[in-house]
Order: sequence, then C-alpha cells, then structure tokens
Amino acid sequence: MPFFEELQTRTAAERQALLAVPAIVDCLAGRVTRARYVAFLREAYHHVKHTVPLLMACGSRLGEDRSTLRAAVTHYIAEEAGHEQWILEDLRACGDDAYAARRAPPAPATELLVAYVYDYIARVNPAGMLGMVHVLEGTSSALATRAARSIAATLGLPPAAFSYLTSHGALDQEHVRFFEDTVNAATSEELEHVVHVAKRVYRLYGDIFRELPA
Repeated sequence: MPFFEELQTRTAAERQALLAVPAIVDCLAGRVTRARYVAFLREAYHHVKHTVPLLMACGSRLGEDRSTLRAAVTHYIAEEAGHEQWILEDLRACGDDAYAARRAPPAPATELLVAYVYDYIARVNPAGMLGMVHVLEGTSSALATRAARSIAATLGLPPAAFSYLTSHGALDQEHVRFFEDTVNAATSEELEHVVHVAKRVYRLYGDIFRELPA
C-alpha cells in the first residue's frame, strides 16, 4: 500500500471525528453567525502565521540525507508565504478590526496546536510537520469551498470576505497531490511520525472549532 493511502487509512477515525464537530456541521448546513465566522478567521490567523516559521524550523533540522523532504519543505515555504495577510483582509471585509485581531492572543486550543508542532519538530522528528500539513490542507481541500458558499449564502458577506477559504479550496487540490507524492517518497520511519502528528493535530484542530462561540 502506498504510504499516502496508509496515512489516510490510519487517520480515518480522527478525520471523521473532526468533521463531526458541531461548528463544522452547522457551518456546512448554513447555521452560522458572523461572530462565529470572525472568530474562526481570528484563530486561523494565529495558526497560519506560524506555517512558514514551522516549515523553516522543520527544514533547518533536515540534513543532506533527507534532501527529498527538504526540497518539499522549500516548496511549501514558497507556497504558504503571506497567507495570513489574506485572513486579515477577510476580517476587514467582515467589518472586523484586523489590527485588534492581530494583537489579540490566540485561544488556548490554537496556542496548544502551534506549540505542539514546534515541540515535535525540535524534540522528536521534523518529519512530523507533514502531519500538520496533512490535516490542514486535507481539511481545506475537502471543505473550504463548500464552507465559503454556505457562509456567503447565510450571511450575505461579499466575496472579499472569503479569500482565505476560496483560495485554499482551489489551491489545496494541487497541494494535496504534491503532498501525496511527498509522503509516498518518505521512509517508513518518517511515515510513523507523520501519522502520529496527524492524529494529534486532528484532535487539536478540532478543539479550535469546539472553542468557537455558539
């Protein structure tokens, strides 16, 4: 079995648990408020702004013997740079104070998610970063476009309020294919770390949605 298929199989239960979180179910069903969408964007800003630093931390711990993974990390850094700015623009389009959102502290679940991945990269194995990539990109490609349409239809917000969601719904289809190739080229030891982190991040990412206002 290709490593990517094995990763999908071994994290299926955690993925289904994330998709069953009430805030996600409600959003796709059109039961969403502006306050909840703004809260989601604020938390997204606080973890997305760490994506490039996390990738840099990962790459800095990969030697020449892991050149394939290092090349993949370099690709991701170029692709992910500046995405947190899209979120701030979305917040402005929602009528929120983007400066205040940037200055506000993250929710506990968001802080724990970011801290966990930094710690795993530094303390255990940098390949674990791919576990976070798997969860966030896989979730985005599966749900982002549907969520944007549902929220727009319910709240009547302009297209400018959905640049983060709509771009990830389209872009991450290509990213998932790139990720699949990257995982399939990994070693069996690296795969174990990817699976482990993905399982944890599914739970931690779900906690961000569980903490959103009702």
